Amino acid sequence: MDAICIKDLKKDLKKEMDDSRFEHTLGVMYTCAALAMRYEYDLEKAMLAGLLHDCAKCMPNAKKLKMAEKHHLEISSLERKNPFMLHAKLGAFLAKKKYDIEDEEILNAIRWHTTGRPDMTLLDKIVYVSDYIEPRRDKAPNLPKIRQLAFMDLDQALIKILEDTLGYLGDSAEHVDAMTKKTYDYYMQQNP
Repeated sequence: MDAICIKDLKKDLKKEMDDSRFEHTLGVMYTCAALAMRYEYDLEKAMLAGLLHDCAKCMPNAKKLKMAEKHHLEISSLERKNPFMLHAKLGAFLAKKKYDIEDEEILNAIRWHTTGRPDMTLLDKIVYVSDYIEPRRDKAPNLPKIRQLAFMDLDQALIKILEDTLGYLGDSAEHVDAMTKKTYDYYMQQNP
């Protein structure tokens, strides 16, 4: 992807998103770029994944559910009750179908940016962490510490985010996607 493509995507996404979501998206894209530089990852791919991570977020929930059903995306009972949770899966779908992204690593980073997954790629981690720490975020606990940690040890930042997310949501199956817990358990085993 070249800079012109990213510029065109920005223009298109600005029309699709409300102002605060678009500002968040730009913040995630720039944070992805910073982490990509820090961890010597492909800058363009990181920026593209960050830019497209929430491309389905502003779609009405009923439309999210209908589109997921129409395109035979897997829908958990939790997602059926809370269709806003489908935006990551739909985002990966739209990135491929609407924005012509073929790179599976980018599509997976978009797909897993809300829950994480065991054995994440470097790009998965960059997008997941960037979504949490981008400059406009200000409500999460431990944010200054996690921002600093993200540039020192990405896995430790990931674990802290997962820990704080699970702590905030609690252990209730009606609030927590099972993949978030699986991801946390996996990284705790990898980093005892």
